[in-house]
Amino acid sequence: QVQLVESGGGSVQAGGSLRLSCEASGYAGYTYSSKYMGWFRQASGGEREGVAAITPDGTIDYVDSVKGRFTISQDNAKNTVYLQMNDLKPEDTAMYYCAFDKEDDGLWSSWGLWYYWGQGTQVTVSA
Repeated sequence: QVQLVESGGGSVQAGGSLRLSCEASGYAGYTYSSKYMGWFRQASGGEREGVAAITPDGTIDYVDSVKGRFTISQDNAKNTVYLQMNDLKPEDTAMYYCAFDKEDDGLWSSWGLWYYWGQGTQVTVSA
């Protein structure tokens, strides 16, 4: 059973930075980097939104609202995916979840297509 453990959330003022980490364990038979990896967020009362993803071929994509501010990256040796968040805004406040492996067809931003989820880490940005 795949397990994802997130860390790095917290409270910052607008304009600040945070780096989220997500370490995967418990998988067998394939390499971590051969699967989709992504970050989603869910604000209180809102729907889960795709933030960023890395495809198996290394393609990276972001939701428009974070382009130029957030960077997703992976360290295959550590089985870890990161989300560097700069110039944070109050509207970035949400619970952030990492996700691992999804159905081959369908948009990465469709959260229902992903198989494994972390427990979530809270990010709060004050004005």
